[in-house]
Parts: sequence; C-alpha cells; structure tokens
Amino acid sequence: MLKRIAEASPRFKARMAGGLYLFSLLTAATIEIFAHGWLNIAGGLLAVAGMAAMTLLLYEIFKAVSRRLSLLAAALGLVGLTFEALRWQPQGVNVAVAIHGFYCILVAYLIFGSTFLPRILGALMAFAGLAWLTLLSPALAEHLSPYNLASGLLGDVSVFLWFLVMGVNAQRWNDEFVKTGEGRR
Repeated sequence: MLKRIAEASPRFKARMAGGLYLFSLLTAATIEIFAHGWLNIAGGLLAVAGMAAMTLLLYEIFKAVSRRLSLLAAALGLVGLTFEALRWQPQGVNVAVAIHGFYCILVAYLIFGSTFLPRILGALMAFAGLAWLTLLSPALAEHLSPYNLASGLLGDVSVFLWFLVMGVNAQRWNDEFVKTGEGRR
C-alpha cells in the first residue's frame, strides 16, 4: 500500500494531504467540544496521526523544490506533532502550535520556490506561520486573541482547501522534479 501511495501522482498526494488536514482539524475541534477523558485523548491522537500523514505527503510533494528544506519542514512538523500528542505546554506556551508556525513558514518558502502552486498560497501560509508564532508569548497571544487564531486558521485552511480541491499542477511538478533531479539541494 505504501508503494502505491509513493507512486501516486502529485495532484493525488496534494488532495490526500488536504483531506487529511481537514479531517484532523474537524476531529480535533469535535473532540475538544464534545469528548472528555480517555475519548478526548484518543481523538487527539487520531487527529495527530492524520496530521503526521499529511506532513509526510507534503514532504513528498515539496522535495521537488528542495529535498533538504522539505525534509527539515517535515522533521519540524513531526516534532511539533509529538509535543501535541504529549500535550506538553510548559509555562502555558503551546509548543506544538508554535513549532507549527515555523513549519508553516518553511512550507511557505517551499511554495514560493515552486512552479506548481500559486504564490498567493505561500503568502497565506507565511501569514499563518506568523500568527501561530504569537503563541510563543502567552501575554502576546492573549492580547492578539482571537485575531491571531483566526489569521492562523485562515492561512492554513485556505492552503489546504486549495490542496483538497485543486491539488498541484502535475505537469509543472514533474518538470520541476526532472529539472532539479529530486529537488535542489
């Protein structure tokens, strides 16, 4: 099954990534509202698993732009998801969401460097990353709330809705992948 996913078209991978993102977002929101106790923990882990799969799919897509940066983004994303699974929030700082901010900025850079996605998506993702980074300071996050959260969600959701509905331009992705020989180093 993993071999079939690895051989899938970049458009299909992007659509899967968009679907997994929305599934994880809706799962996390639903369990936060309706679930308590062990059900809340299990649902949270399901949402994290979906985000981890989405992160690996984005690595596959963006390695055509830069294998190293795509790998760095994926590693950072997975570290953040590990903190989310552990629910680690020292001194009130949501480390997982802050790391997601750095992840978003790296993905934004990869989008800007690509030829297979519109650059406006890179701007939206960078905007989301900056919004999530406000959570590094609980005082700043509280002062900017709910605007920082709305901005982060707007940027993230816009990009992943694009992935779900449009995918990527497969011809340009293939051209870039061939031109760079598995991505620029």
